Amino acid sequence: MTRALTVAVPKGRLARQLAASLAAAGVPPGALAETDRTLVREATVDGAPMRFLLLKPDDVPTYVEHGACDLGVVGRDVLLEREADLVLPHDTGLGRCRMVVAAPDGWTAPPRDRALRVATKYPRIARRHFAAQGTDVEVIFVQGSVETAPLVGLSDVIVDLVETGETLRQNGLAVVAEVCAVSAVVVVNRVVFKLHRAAIERFVGRLPGA
Repeated sequence: MTRALTVAVPKGRLARQLAASLAAAGVPPGALAETDRTLVREATVDGAPMRFLLLKPDDVPTYVEHGACDLGVVGRDVLLEREADLVLPHDTGLGRCRMVVAAPDGWTAPPRDRALRVATKYPRIARRHFAAQGTDVEVIFVQGSVETAPLVGLSDVIVDLVETGETLRQNGLAVVAEVCAVSAVVVVNRVVFKLHRAAIERFVGRLPGA
C-alpha cells in the first residue's frame, strides 16, 4: 500500500493562496476549503492517499521537524525565527514580502553610549541582523501593532514584515534597512526526505515554479 504523505498547511491567507498551487499538483480543491473547522483533511492525489493538517503558521515547523508531518509550507520568516532543522526543496513564491528595519521619518541613530532599542515579533532574526553589523541592541518582544513602539518611545526602530509599506507610511515610519526577502517555502522532515525522497520530489516537482 502506498504510504500517505502528511502535509502541514498554515491556516489563513497563505492557505487560500496555496490552494491554487496544490490544485496544480493534483490536490482536490476542496481539500483545503475553509468551509468547516475540520483540521485534518484526507485526499487522494494521483491514486495515492494524502493527509493535510491545517495549523497555525508558527506550528508548521514544529510538526514537520518532530515527524508529525512529513512536509509543510511555511513563511521563511517563521522558519528563520524558529531555526528548525529541515530540508527546503522549494520556494513557492507565494506571499512575497520583505523583512525590514523601520524607523520614524527623520530618525537618526542614538548615541553609542546605549544599546539600540528594537521592537519586534522576530527577536532571533533581529538579533542576528544587528549582530552581523556589530550593533549592540536591546530587543523588545511585541506581538501586535509593532509600528506603535517607536511612536510612543518604547523603541528606536522596529523589525517587521512589509508588503507594500503602506502601514509604515500611515504611521510615519520609513524603511531604513532590508533584512531579507520572505516568501512561503516547502519544508520537509530530514528523515522522511531520506527515506521517501522519490515521493516527496514527485509531489513537490508538480508545484508551480518547481
